[in-house]
Formats: sequence, C-alpha cells, structure tokens
Amino acid sequence: MWDKLKRQIWQRRGILIAAPSVTIFVLLLRFLGLLELLEMAAYDQFLRLRPEESPDSRIVIIEMNEPEVQKLHPLSDAALARIITNLRKYKPIGIGLDWYWDKPRPPGYQALANVFKTTPNLVGVQKLGSEGSYPVAPPPVLKAQDQVGSNDFPSERDGKFRRIPLYVSDSEGNNVFSFSWMLAYLYLKDKGVPVTQTEGDLLIQVGSTIIPLFSPNTGGYVRAEDWGYQVLINYRRSAQSFQFFSVIDALQDRIPPEAIRGKIVMLGSTAESLKDRFYTPFSGSLTSSARMMSGVEIHAHNVSQILSSALDGRPFIRTWDEPWEWLWVFSWGTLAAVMSWKQRYTHNAIKQVPWATIGLILSAIALVGGSYVAFLGGWWIPVVPAFLAFTGSAIVVTAYIARSAGEIRKAFGRFVTDEIVANLLENPEGLKLGGERRKITILTSDIRGFTAISERLPPEEVIKIINLYLGYMADVITQYQGTIDEFMGDGILVLFGAPTVREDDAERAIACALAMQLAMKPVNEKMHQLGLPQLEMGIGINTGEVVVGNIGSEKRTKYGIVGDQVNLTYRIEGYTVGGQIFATESTLEAILSDVITDEQREVQPKGVHKPIMIYEIVGITGKYNLHLTKQEEDFFPLPEPILVRYATLEGKQVDRAIVTGKLITLSAREAEMYVDSGSAPAPLTNLKLNLCFPGDEVASDEDVYAKVLEKPATDNRFYIRFTNRPPEIEARLNELYTSLQSKPAI
Repeated sequence: MWDKLKRQIWQRRGILIAAPSVTIFVLLLRFLGLLELLEMAAYDQFLRLRPEESPDSRIVIIEMNEPEVQKLHPLSDAALARIITNLRKYKPIGIGLDWYWDKPRPPGYQALANVFKTTPNLVGVQKLGSEGSYPVAPPPVLKAQDQVGSNDFPSERDGKFRRIPLYVSDSEGNNVFSFSWMLAYLYLKDKGVPVTQTEGDLLIQVGSTIIPLFSPNTGGYVRAEDWGYQVLINYRRSAQSFQFFSVIDALQDRIPPEAIRGKIVMLGSTAESLKDRFYTPFSGSLTSSARMMSGVEIHAHNVSQILSSALDGRPFIRTWDEPWEWLWVFSWGTLAAVMSWKQRYTHNAIKQVPWATIGLILSAIALVGGSYVAFLGGWWIPVVPAFLAFTGSAIVVTAYIARSAGEIRKAFGRFVTDEIVANLLENPEGLKLGGERRKITILTSDIRGFTAISERLPPEEVIKIINLYLGYMADVITQYQGTIDEFMGDGILVLFGAPTVREDDAERAIACALAMQLAMKPVNEKMHQLGLPQLEMGIGINTGEVVVGNIGSEKRTKYGIVGDQVNLTYRIEGYTVGGQIFATESTLEAILSDVITDEQREVQPKGVHKPIMIYEIVGITGKYNLHLTKQEEDFFPLPEPILVRYATLEGKQVDRAIVTGKLITLSAREAEMYVDSGSAPAPLTNLKLNLCFPGDEVASDEDVYAKVLEKPATDNRFYIRFTNRPPEIEARLNELYTSLQSKPAI
C-alpha cells in the first residue's frame, strides 16, 4: 500500500510540487499587496468592457458647469432658494444638495433658511473628515432637521473612487448616513420598499436584496480601510448615465416638469475649476486619456445601484470569502500543472507541443473570460492571482520537465553524442527503425596491448584506466564534432558525417585523430601519478559509403552504422602501433587542407579484394595546424642476444607454430630480431613473444606483444615495435637499454 502510494506521488511529483508552491507564492504576493494594483486594473477593465446600459431615468443632475461658474459663482443664498423652490413645485421624491453650504452667502439667507425648513425631502452634505482631510460643517437648518448626509470617501492607493460608505461614524461614535444613501432611502420609502437589517450580522437589506459589506480583503484589496458600512460602486456603463440640466435652467425654471416629477434631483458642480472631480475606473484606459467624474455623479451612481438592486434586480458587486478565493487560485494552478505535466508522456512530442501550448492558451482565455462573465453577473472573482498561479505552474512544470529532459539528455549523452540525442529526441523520424546510405568518415582507436594490461590488473584498476582514457578522448572528439557511436572496452568508434553531414567531415576526422594522439601526453601523466602503466593508442581513419540509422527492434534500438567500410576501418587501425594514425586514400582525397604524411604503404586487409593505399598521418595545416613529433629510435647492439620464441597473431587467435629467434639490437620501444631458419614475418604482423634473457635458464612465461615494422632488413632479420611489455620485462629491457646508451648507436 505504502509503495503504491509512493509510486503515485512520484508519478505526480510535478503537480504536487508546482501547484501548491506556486499558489502559496502567489498568495504571499497578494498578502504583501504586490498584486493589488494589478487586480484593480483588471477590475477597472472589466467595468469598462461591460455592455452599454440605458441611463437611469430616476435620477436627474442639475450641474454647475464651467460657463456657469463664470456667470454665477459664488451662488448666493437667494439664487439657491429660487432653484430649490422651482424644483420642488414639480414634486421630486428627493432633492440632494451636493454643495457645502455651512455659511450664509448673502443676499437671501433668510429666504434660503425658510426653504430649507419647508422642504422635508431635501438632503444636504457635510464632511466628517478623516486622516488627511478636514471636516466641513453642514447647513445648520438642515442639520437641525436631520437632513444631512456625509460626503466622506475612503482613500484608494491609486486615487480612484471604487467604493463608498452607506454610513460612517462621527467623533462621538454615532452613525451618520451618507448623502447618496439618504436620497436612495427617500425613493425606496416612496415606493414602499422595506429597508431592514439582517439578524446577527446586521447587514442592510433593501427589499429582498442584502447589500454586501466591504471588508479589508474584499476582491483584490489587501488590508484596505473598512470603516463604516462600505460598498463597491457598481457604476453604470453608458455614455451618459443620467439626465443633466444646468443650474441656469433650474434658476430660470426652464426644466420640463416631467423631467423632475417623481425623481431624485441632485445639485452639484461639474466644473473643473471648482475641483469637485475625481478619478474612477472609467478614468482612462489603454486607448483613451484620463477622464475625471464629478462628485455629484459618483453619488448618483451609488443612488442608482441601490435603487436598481432593490427595484430592477441589478446586483451589487459581490465577492467570495477568502478561503474560496484561495481554492480558486489553487485550482487554476493545479489545472496548469496537470496540463503541462501530461505532456511528458506525449509519444510525438514535437507535434504535440503546439497543441499543448494552444490548450494552455485556451485555458488562460477561459480563466479571464469566465471571470468576466462572472463579473457581468455581479461577482468579482480575482483574476490576477489565478492567472499568475496558472502561468506560474505551467512555467514551473515546463521548466522541471525541461530540466529532467536535460538530465535525461545528459545521461543519454554519456552513451551517444549530443547530436544523436537531438536526432532521437527532436526529430519526429528520429526513433524509427531503418537507415540510409551515406558517405561518411569513420575513425576507430584502440589502446595497444590493452588486453594484456587488463589481464595483469584488478578489474577496478582496469575500469579506472578506461574511464580516464575515454574521458580525455571523449572531450577531444566532442571538440571536433565527432559522433561517438560506440565504446568497445578500450576501443572507440567515431563517425564524422552522421547524423549530421558537414563539408569538412574528413578534415575534422584527421584533426581529431591528431588531437587524440596529442592528448595521450596528459593521459599518461595522470597514469603516472596514479601509478598505472603508460598507454599507447593507434588510430585508423577511412571514408566510404555505409548505412546509418536506427538498428534493432521496437524494444531496443541503437543508432549505428553497417557496412564493409566499418570493418575496413578496424583493419586499418589494426596495422598501427602506438602513436600512429593510418588513413585511407579516400579520406585524404576528401580533405581540402594540406595533410602531412610520413610514409605510405600498400596493404590488402582481409576481406578486401584489391590492395589499398594507407598513409601515416603526422600533421595537418590550415586552421587546425596540428603536428605529431615522431620520436627517432636509436638502436644499440646487444652484447649477448636475447633468445625469443614467438608466434604470429591473427586477430585474437595465436598461431600454433612457434618460431625461435634472437633480439640482436635494441632501442627504447623497438628491437631488431634474427630468426634461425625461414623468412621474416610480413610487415604489420602482430607477434606474441616470450623472452629468455642471458643468464636465464628458461624463457619467461610473461607474454610480450609486438608488431613487425616495415623497416628494411635482410631476409632473416626484421624490426619489431613493442606494443605491450609486462612490467617486469619492461623494467629489464629499460635497464638493458640504459646500459647500452653509453655505446655508439647503429
């Protein structure tokens, strides 16, 4: 049970890590208030994108605009008394005076006071004041009659008016209803709509509608001021939400009676010079400049939303409780994580990536679109945190998958080159079985005498040698853009021209071989530090037509090459001694740079019908400019010949015929041999020798390996190059050679 659970957790690790982590991070950003302005911008955009609504005909605004300010400002008590008298004779339900009128403005104060006393449906304003603002007293007569509402607004971080209180508390703790609420109440009372408070939470209810109370973290807000009974303003979306008349029209009684009767009439300033204009969600967008809204119009929007909610079913803007918002954010983060995580199982990833991206894009559109549709229904569901959780989870999971793929690619690249990995993982056809004919350059390398070395050392030491050697060689091969097709013990098969064909494949193969031989110096320095035997490597290079592609079955596949040119390359490499590079004529013909060769020879490898020319490579000019230093061998005659018994090697098979002979001259790595009877073996033949040093009764059972050289000699004499010498034999030969160096060489 536990193992099954662990397996399921591991299989869903990307989802289980990404979705909660990103959600917590996004909610932390929200808690710190870093997303508030973004969410406010989204909220404003939703308001602006709503369909057009018809103007609210229940509300009329009498405005003092800029031209009237020039003629009438300051408006006198007598003029205001006349305006109110003209309006009330047409029986409006309520008259709202959105002008501070705390002091007399002669002439006509007494007349205005009488109008105030005889107009019970008139509501004035006062400012209670808060931090950063000063109080403004109400008209004394209206205050005495309890016909004054507050004109206080909570502050916003970006200065836009999005909410308004229905009532606030004064300095003595008494609730003072807002200017707009008092006007709305007059209308509801006239229409017989009950206004009550719910039990327990004491929320205001008009008819069957409960007015939602703003809290510090409502919607996209974070720790906002929540004094009083605040509500979000559900602004009407129309070119002109209310009917406007000018103060001069009211003063001269030019307003049609039907425009006033049975309505809410609000008087206020719209002139810019009177500075009663404010920023709202409609104050500017990406395609329009900032437009300010007058204070009286903002109050009118609040009156309108109260009346529309109670009488028309137009909802207030409501929000979820915070736990539901957290679940909303987490759900979208989880959805993106699931969609992104499933892509790792796609069989045809390249073709599916666009569809995966399209799926994520469509989901993001659904998120924004769904939030907008909910907003049309009166629900403000925070879209920015959910969108960030969605995109963040998608990015995190995608990055995790990419990193995992990179680790897989890196691990896979330990067995094949990056180019093969890319071909298999990124090419839609890369994993199909089959191949194609292609002319490529093949490089093979092998450590001379490594089999004998491995027989003398513990397996752990052998692995250490192979890893050290192959590590250096792999770096060089990668530098020259070769494709390591296979490691075979101490041997390496490298391709130039597969899977990617380049014009300079043969040239890079030659340069790579030279660089590999030069890299043997640091390899042997490291071997010396570790107390391990010195290594020598031979390299063969051939250019020809082969079949390259994926070889195997549906369950197990290997990228590789097939063809007789591969075997030929191995044969050519087998002719080399340590430090040598042999290349075929077909390779040199494909090279544009000058290649420096030391000698050439005609050979006929097994399985080849006609002899071919091979060349020993010692350098290349041009941009690579690599050269090998050929060590000259100084031969010294031996005072007493070293008796030898040897047999020829054909591949890994040892000929049963034993031949006796003698070593008669010696150099650091080579020797001259004399055979008692018969002719010398053919050049490039591999030999297995057992030496009997002077003074020894029998030949050593330690096997020495060598290759016959093409140096000129007589019929029963020939030169050999030691390819592997056991430590004891090597020590005796080195000691003997050192003693001979004081004598003249031949």
